[in-house]
Amino acid sequence: MKLEKKQLDDLNIELTLNIEKGDYAESVRKKLAQRRRTADFKGFRKGMVPESLVRRVYGDQILAESVNEVISKGLQDFIDENKLRVLGEPLGSEKQPEVEWKDGNDFTFIFDIATYPEFEVSAGKEDVIEKYTISASAKDKAEMTKNLKKYYEDKKEEKSDEDIEKELSARLESEYAQQSEWRFTKDIRDHFVEKIKFDLPEAFMKRWLFEANSGKVSKEDVEKDFDGFLADFRWQLIRSAFMRKYDFKIEQKDIQDAAVGYVHYQYAMYGMPNVPEEIVKDAVQNMMQDRSQIDRLVEQVEDNKVLGKLKEEVTAKAKKITSEKFRELK
Repeated sequence: MKLEKKQLDDLNIELTLNIEKGDYAESVRKKLAQRRRTADFKGFRKGMVPESLVRRVYGDQILAESVNEVISKGLQDFIDENKLRVLGEPLGSEKQPEVEWKDGNDFTFIFDIATYPEFEVSAGKEDVIEKYTISASAKDKAEMTKNLKKYYEDKKEEKSDEDIEKELSARLESEYAQQSEWRFTKDIRDHFVEKIKFDLPEAFMKRWLFEANSGKVSKEDVEKDFDGFLADFRWQLIRSAFMRKYDFKIEQKDIQDAAVGYVHYQYAMYGMPNVPEEIVKDAVQNMMQDRSQIDRLVEQVEDNKVLGKLKEEVTAKAKKITSEKFRELK
């Protein structure tokens, strides 16, 4: 097999595989022999079916399997030998010529390969991120006070205005602290996505998203959601680069702890804050057997490690804001 590499730009490669009969003939021979030993045709004893009949019935399928094995090995060897960090997976090129599937033919296959960009990451006190101190606007406070009084009236509990004021203040302090921290985390992420510039093979990525989700999304869906996907993908790459920069590792315990935290959070959402440990343990075991759940937990752990470190590195610029104005932030 002969390979022809064409570097289209820094991130995109066009690879042509020229496959000759000798590259796949032995595989075809072995597969035909194997199929002949197991083929079940009326009028013939097993293992005694003529090769010509086996070839006529199964030849096209065996040829395709054998050629595809050559293609897969050729692509993987090229990637390994060139130490490429491949984005997604190779895609059949839109320039692909028509293939005549006939044993003995030479075949040409063209693939598009996209690679990850190379870039550096850094964080320091020069990275200034606003951190909000939220206070209830007069309108919000009046509405919340009214609702809290109504709640205690319905429960037929007597509460003084002073008691209600104290309870409301405690609730708001906790709630606004959480909202402020969430916003600070989001703004740190957005800051570094905007700050750290690198190109991505966007045309390839759109094709890959469409083909990888074949039948589930349309090209219009990909276009509509692409900007959001791109921002998330940029953050994933940046987060991974910070993981390497700070030499962060993910241990099994990190994933286990994240799973426990998630289970407690889920039950708390349903008003069950004190779940028996045995129930939590069973739920965590189920999560740890689900690959998609593990992948999600790994992302969560990476986020926590990287964003926790970045919070220490950047400058948090204090800013006061009312609850109404805070809700208006984009």
